[in-house]
Amino acid sequence: MTNLFEPIPYALWKEDKQAFANKLGRSFRETGFAVITGHPVDEAVIARANDAAKDFFKLPEDVKEKYHDAEGGRQRGYTPFGTENAKGQKQADLKEFWHTGRKLPTDSKYRATMKDTPFVDEVPDFDAATYAFYEEMDSFGRDLLAAVALHLDLPEDWFEDKVESGNSILRLLHYPPQKNPPPKGTVRAAAHEDINVITLLLGAEEAGLEAWHRSGQWLSVNPPPGSLVINCGDMLQRLTGGVLPSTTHRVVNPEPERAKFPRYSTPFFLHFNQDFLIEQLPQCLEEGGKKQPPITAQDYLMERLREIGLVKA
Repeated sequence: MTNLFEPIPYALWKEDKQAFANKLGRSFRETGFAVITGHPVDEAVIARANDAAKDFFKLPEDVKEKYHDAEGGRQRGYTPFGTENAKGQKQADLKEFWHTGRKLPTDSKYRATMKDTPFVDEVPDFDAATYAFYEEMDSFGRDLLAAVALHLDLPEDWFEDKVESGNSILRLLHYPPQKNPPPKGTVRAAAHEDINVITLLLGAEEAGLEAWHRSGQWLSVNPPPGSLVINCGDMLQRLTGGVLPSTTHRVVNPEPERAKFPRYSTPFFLHFNQDFLIEQLPQCLEEGGKKQPPITAQDYLMERLREIGLVKA
């Protein structure tokens, strides 16, 4: 079981695209996850965004609350501690977070359902720093989807016009320090799957991410420094009829001696364009994939947001 998250060097994509695509596809099929080393996301951009996020989360609660859009389903701006729960779970996760979304042209047809991200007055570098990070992750995510396309015997650019205006979100996560160490084996974020197409996650400063393997074990996902974790979301699972699975994962509480430290994490949730119709690829059905009714990306997203408590039913 030790080689399940064997790192895939991004340099291979430049040398042999099909070989990279095959390695990525095999990792996805086995675990729903893959680890990429040597990624192209600029370290200075990452550091600047992380610093801005930490400065934001230090703000007083009443100031952060100004950026809380409960009526909008919390798809942009701030979500307070203890708001989101995993699907099927009543207990809220031990986290607060910020959502940065795509900047749309003024004439975009998606403006009615995709809000602008609010500007943060109190942290001068916040908006520029976080959106620069957003753009880096968006670009790299589309590159990775080109590899997914090759693995699925699709044209390399098959995903491009289906995600170019997608409702993708950069989530800046803060798990506050726990003054009273939690019981061993308890969780900060309950077991869940991601809603979107793929998720890109840079290694967190504090460990805790675990993925559920079909063998019946929780596997710790501890990528080497400077690497990036990518996992399949429910939309990709639905598109492929389960050939590429969306794997259950969670964030467990740290060992008692690490509980006093905060945990920061920056997942990027890459989404389809809202009007893209998700229906199973024929080649995946031929391979034994499960057929499900077609559904637009927006309808699927709203269905799932209601299930996790971000949109009230």
